[in-house]
Amino acid sequence: MSTREASTADDPVIESLDQLVTPMLKGEKPPERWRIGTEHEKLVYKHSDKRAPSYDEPCGIRDLLGGLEKFGWEPVEEGGNVIALKGEDGAVSLEPAGQLELSGAPLENLHQTCAETGRHLAQVKEVGEKCGVGYLGLGMWPDKTRAELPIMPKGRYDIMLRHMPRVGSMGLDMMLRTCTIQVNLDYQSEADMVKKFRVGLALQPLATALFANSPFTEGKPNGFLSYRSHIWSDTDPHRTGMLPFVFEEGFGYERWAKYMLDVPMYFVFRDGKYIDAAGLSFRDFLDGKLSVLPGERPTQSDWWDHLSTAFPEVRLKSFLEMRGADGGPWSRICALPAFWVGLLYDQGALDAAWDLVKGWTMEERERLRSEVPRLALATRSPDGGTLQDLGREVLKIAHSGLKARARLNASGDNETGYLETLDEIVASGKVPAQRLLDAYNGEWNGDISRVYEQSF
Repeated sequence: MSTREASTADDPVIESLDQLVTPMLKGEKPPERWRIGTEHEKLVYKHSDKRAPSYDEPCGIRDLLGGLEKFGWEPVEEGGNVIALKGEDGAVSLEPAGQLELSGAPLENLHQTCAETGRHLAQVKEVGEKCGVGYLGLGMWPDKTRAELPIMPKGRYDIMLRHMPRVGSMGLDMMLRTCTIQVNLDYQSEADMVKKFRVGLALQPLATALFANSPFTEGKPNGFLSYRSHIWSDTDPHRTGMLPFVFEEGFGYERWAKYMLDVPMYFVFRDGKYIDAAGLSFRDFLDGKLSVLPGERPTQSDWWDHLSTAFPEVRLKSFLEMRGADGGPWSRICALPAFWVGLLYDQGALDAAWDLVKGWTMEERERLRSEVPRLALATRSPDGGTLQDLGREVLKIAHSGLKARARLNASGDNETGYLETLDEIVASGKVPAQRLLDAYNGEWNGDISRVYEQSF
């Protein structure tokens, strides 16, 4: 989640609804300026007892962030606590229970993205080894209860932790126990955004299946392959889901802004602090009628903050965020952006992907979303086969899109190699969670502590 560093009293005040589409309009870029921004989270644990470290303890999360400063990262503080780092490779930030996230820099190609991931993992491992700390690439804590997890000192998280139980049964699990891989991608125009948004939403369940990696809860199989994805089904119905209106005629920036106006607020940032506005209306804020800030109207930064508080399967800000994948190891961190860049950054591939999904009904898209967390690639696709069958077709398109991009590394290789791990998953029909379950039921003999052998 985004980290604010300062108040924004000099921001332009929003005086008309036209200003609400400004962030989306500013996101338009010609194809030669399209970039790839990859985000990935990892679970942090102490080698000695597999406990999630607190923020303040010796060699805890604060010290991990401090240790990364030697690599050129600059600290970002809130309330006197370092809660993030910024640098040439983007930002390192904290999720609510200390999950460590890299929000990567906007890069030109997948070779750069994978190299960035490698640098980050090498850095955190070096610091972690000195502190007796390791990292797990999974979609969810496999063995921790909520009560066993620490809370990071970030004001917006305090607000969300209070609010989540009011609107869903699993919002606290989302905040405290899950990890994801995401990719942020650009668009050329409103029409280009719409097509990419629709393809992204329709195929997000396939991405969820391919990256399914959260089959355990509190030490036992939970009956799901992506429990992380299931958690989102009862987190907060006002700000999650498959967004049927995206497929309706006339969808564009203005319709997205209207959707966001109907998403209840979380907070307002003023004078370095987060003011609790959970459940209040941004429409009231526009009218100067927000109860916690009577008479004030929002600035552009307030609107940008609000745009970051919706969590659908695809999210629009000044770029599109693909949000369907569980956390995973290095190879899958590189594979997720390869999957979406291959489909969305070449016009021929984008057209072919749209042809695959354009006939699906909303009911079929919703069914995919609801069945995939349990069934993954065995889910029946709208075309009559399985998602394994669909995955073969979609990966062919992604390969063609990456070949057409022809972005070569120093060895002359294009970007298609980053799809190999997904090719293997589709060929076998066995997603990462199923391999973990095989190990749990086999060589691990039901010992969940063996999952820590999967560390980065």
